[in-house]
Parts: sequence; structure tokens; C-alpha cells
Amino acid sequence: MTRRRSETVLARRLGGQFVGGRRPEAVIVEEPLEIRLDGHLVATTMRTPGDDFELAVGLCHSDGLLAGAPVQTCRYCGTGSAMETEFNVVSVETGGLAPEPRARLTTTSSSCGICGSEQIEELTARLAPIPNHAPWPLEVALGVVESVRSAQRLFESTGGVHAAAAFDRSGEVSVVREDIGRHNAVDKVVGRLLLDGRVPAIGLGLFVSGRASFEIVQKAWSAGFELVVAVSAPSALAVETAERAGLTLVGFVRGDEANVYTEPEVN
Repeated sequence: MTRRRSETVLARRLGGQFVGGRRPEAVIVEEPLEIRLDGHLVATTMRTPGDDFELAVGLCHSDGLLAGAPVQTCRYCGTGSAMETEFNVVSVETGGLAPEPRARLTTTSSSCGICGSEQIEELTARLAPIPNHAPWPLEVALGVVESVRSAQRLFESTGGVHAAAAFDRSGEVSVVREDIGRHNAVDKVVGRLLLDGRVPAIGLGLFVSGRASFEIVQKAWSAGFELVVAVSAPSALAVETAERAGLTLVGFVRGDEANVYTEPEVN
């Protein structure tokens, strides 16, 4: 979702003074989304409106809150009508099959989702390594960047969002989602796959348009992806987590070059 401003000042420095003109320009929308699981507050995240059900389901799954319980329904509201809450509250319902969640204490910003060593340990301790799989062809990782870029409509019009995508070993992209937050874009992809019955994401890779943080790798691990491809760099903790998970992690994808940080051994 974008919102158009009536005027944007375009300026450049010339002879010690700024000169320029004005033109309409699209800017990305950022609004809070309150996520509830079976009536309990889970988190409030700053996101780009759109694909909100996928975002809510993906976050609940990535945080381990569903604990394997199937999602029965997903709807706006929970604290009032959808109109009253301006479509900024989403309720994920499992019919009480999921354990009662513990809410995050702070609002999740558009730049990061979690913090604290205890929470990091909780998110990874429950996950088993990714099953053994054949190595991924490097050309698939290199080619997915252009494939996703052509589908980044919000980025094309605003330049202000991240993208995440799921793709298979042939390089075919099946899901692309955009959001002002990297982790939100990933949750939207994971949520879509989960609702379609495609989690664990066996035989699939995850693309992210920015850097590969710990949280990106953890979300990929929780969804069962075999490969993570990032346009930018990974963090040291992301590399360590990918090694623990048995994930292939590729970063700094530039044209026909990339850095392969982890590649699991095949037994």
C-alpha cells in the first residue's frame, strides 16, 4: 500500500545554493498491526498494510506460538469491529489448540523483530536441523535476484520496501511479498506457505532483498527452507545459526558473483 504526497521538493546543490522543483511522489505506508492468537495479544509490529493475515500467521509460526496447531480462521478485529480498529488488529484462531502465548513486551519496529539472548535461545532450541538435501546450484541463487526484482511493484513505485520470496530448485519463484520491514516480508511469505500447506518448505529457498540477520535465518529455519539468499551481508550470528540449522546461506549476490557462507555436508 502506498500513499501519494501532493508535492515533493527536489533539490540539488548548485553554487552553494539548493535549487530544484516540485513533483508528486509515492511514499510507503507504515502502520502498527496488533496480532492476537486465540484472543491473546502476541505482538504489535510496524508494517506495510497488505497480506496482514499472512503476516500474522507467519509471525505466530516463526515464534513457535502455534506449536503445530492448525490455523482455523484468521480475521480482522478482536478488540472491536474491523472499521473501528482501522484494519490494524488481526486475530489468528486455532480453537484453543495452540498453547497460551506470551506477548512480546515492546512494539516490533520495521528494522528488527526480537532482542535478548534468552529469546534467541528460545527460538532456536525448539528447532531440529534441516533434513539432509542435495547442494543447491549456485546459478539458481544468482538468478533469483532478477526474478524477484521484476515482481517488486511497491519498491518500483516507492523505493522504500524490502522483499522476500520463495523459490524452487529450478529458480521458479512462487511467492513474493514486500514490506517496510525485512522480517515482516519473510513472515508474509512463511504465512502464505503455511496456509497453503507447504510448510515445512522442503525443496524451497528463501530470498531476502537486504542483509541476512539472525532473525531472517531463524525464520527460514523454522519454516524448513533449505537455502537463504541475501542481496547483502549476513551477520556472524546468522552464519552460526545457519550452520546449526544445516542451511545453505548465500550473501552479497552481485551479478554472477556471490559469497557462500555455509553449505551443509551431504551424508
